[in-house]
Amino acid sequence: MANLTFLGLGVMGYPMAGHLARAGHKVTVYNRTAAKAEAWVAEHGGRAAATPRDAADDADIVLSCVGNDDDLRAVCTGDDGAFAGMSGDTIFVDHTTVSAEVTRELGAIAAERDIAFVDAPISGGQAGAENGQLSIMCGGDPAAYDRVEPVLSVYAKICRRLGDSGAGQITKAANQIAIAGLVQGLSEALHFAEKAGLDGRKVVEVISQGAAGSWQMQNRHETMLDDQFDHGFAVNWMRKDLAICLAAADEVGASLPVTALVDQFYKDVQAMGGGRWDTSALIKRLRALS
Repeated sequence: MANLTFLGLGVMGYPMAGHLARAGHKVTVYNRTAAKAEAWVAEHGGRAAATPRDAADDADIVLSCVGNDDDLRAVCTGDDGAFAGMSGDTIFVDHTTVSAEVTRELGAIAAERDIAFVDAPISGGQAGAENGQLSIMCGGDPAAYDRVEPVLSVYAKICRRLGDSGAGQITKAANQIAIAGLVQGLSEALHFAEKAGLDGRKVVEVISQGAAGSWQMQNRHETMLDDQFDHGFAVNWMRKDLAICLAAADEVGASLPVTALVDQFYKDVQAMGGGRWDTSALIKRLRALS
């Protein structure tokens, strides 16, 4: 069992930290809204800290799951940042979806303090976090990964190291690129079936058993047909991720025409007031156009 710190108790971080506590680890938590950290401690035990630095004191491994590049910098650096409270031979694991650029930047700062930095973005949504069934894609030093993998396995369906620092974030970008196209395709298929006068559920029952089947189809088609969009990853966060994808594509010279188009469709959803709807809300845009 390890002394762990978890920074960020949102819809993903809260249950992930809970899995670590139930596994027997000693867990200290920090959240920007202190009441959330106090609620977590009331439910799971452990300790709530006032700053990331205080939370990281005496930790073997510090884990984070925050919002974006700037949020990650804020919890890592500065006088109250986690790095200031960490000693040599400790490891920082970041589950946030951020740019590979900020990952490498913070990894270099951590290395100056003899702290290993593992980027470990996650996929699987809120349900995956709650059920301990996340896909975790990692980049960083092999020895550091080997040390943290048993901890990450507590809430992982699969956990793999893909390469050096930033490789996890590049893999997560590939994940979001694939999802964007899938959700748009599913939205068009369901919308087409509706307009043709078919029962969408019966259509999915048949086509999901063939080559068209996907996780998105299995887990989102019913709520899409019911016009319910509060069941997953928000459009605002998806646009943040797609911006990372498109910037990384420019850097490596990759062409992402479908991703760029779907990003604009999500922009339309935001304009409809749907920034907090989940990503399957693309079908709502199609309905508004017809």
